[in-house]
Amino acid sequence: MSSTLVIDAVRTPRGAAKPSGSLHALSPAELLAQSLRALLERSSADPGTVEDAVIGCVTQTGEQGGNVGKVASLLAGASPHMSAVTINRYCASGLSAVNWAAQQAQNQDALAIGGGVEMMSRVPMFGDAAPHYSDRALSERIGSMPPPWTSDLVATRHGYTRLRCDEYAALSQARAARARLSVPMPSMIAVRDAQGAVLLAQDENIREASTAEKLATLKTVYEDGAQGMDAWALSREPGLGRIEHVHTAGNAPCMADGAAAVLVGSEAAVRRAGLRPRARILACADACVPLAQTGAVDATRRALARAGLGVDDIELWEVRDSFAAITLHYIDSLGVPLERFNVNGSSIALGHPMGATGAMLVSCLLDEMDRRGLRLGLVAIAGAQGVATATVLERLPRAH
Repeated sequence: MSSTLVIDAVRTPRGAAKPSGSLHALSPAELLAQSLRALLERSSADPGTVEDAVIGCVTQTGEQGGNVGKVASLLAGASPHMSAVTINRYCASGLSAVNWAAQQAQNQDALAIGGGVEMMSRVPMFGDAAPHYSDRALSERIGSMPPPWTSDLVATRHGYTRLRCDEYAALSQARAARARLSVPMPSMIAVRDAQGAVLLAQDENIREASTAEKLATLKTVYEDGAQGMDAWALSREPGLGRIEHVHTAGNAPCMADGAAAVLVGSEAAVRRAGLRPRARILACADACVPLAQTGAVDATRRALARAGLGVDDIELWEVRDSFAAITLHYIDSLGVPLERFNVNGSSIALGHPMGATGAMLVSCLLDEMDRRGLRLGLVAIAGAQGVATATVLERLPRAH
């Protein structure tokens, strides 16, 4: 059976999600359009040959409502005959969008685009006012609790201390700061205003001065008791005794603005178009672990099994940090070598534009695999309500 190929992937820098952030002046559709336009230009793909686009976006309201993926494709100059859909699998949306686009390309023997966008400076998290965000009784009935709290629950279950979480966060910051200065990132595009002036060319959320000692001074998101949520959990898991609250703004991903796009196609469609692929999608998988955010472990295991691979076969890992304890649980559960894992920093340092991050990680992975000359890599991401997605990629060296 033929596989789906990744022709190219681009991402914007991650901007600070506040009115003073460098990307705030753009609308979500305009930001995504720049990624789509750059993707088509860099790949030399004829826009008329791309049949579909799947775009991740979590908070689909206001400027991000009304199928922002389709609006952005028209702004980007894509064919008006190209269809588009915008999806929400919480924080896993961007990677799910790439995987769904790959399935569309395979099913239709065509080219397709997967990607994502989130402008958290303009459309705030929870801005869609979903009832389980505000209705405590409903959230308890469906087992929906805030991600910072479920991350503290995971830390308590598995013994992840505040110190270990802060040490991982400091490592992420140090790696991101080093990479911004010295690591080529050819898939990152500069974002420009309507006059062509550069608004942002590098990730702007990195805090170079962060150390474990400084992070230790920050207050936790939740204090003891956590507004009654601790009692709710302990009534179901009395053996825990208490919930240890270890997560802060410093060892959690910061909000961000950003967009990304990935061009995929069936082998026959790529050959007909005369395009040179960067990678092959070997397998993908979804999973869900309620009240844990640890589903990326299960999704990874499923994807590796489908690809006929093991953890030791993967040479490079790009995994979105939800909160530090969740990442540590992922590393420990799978036995991932830290020297192969999030080597240029992660969303704790870089930021997390929710609907875009998963698609961004595809280009992050491919850039570093190209730089190191590696063959096998994996992207994984977990989100709210326990959903998760993973994708195994094989890099294809390009002839010059």
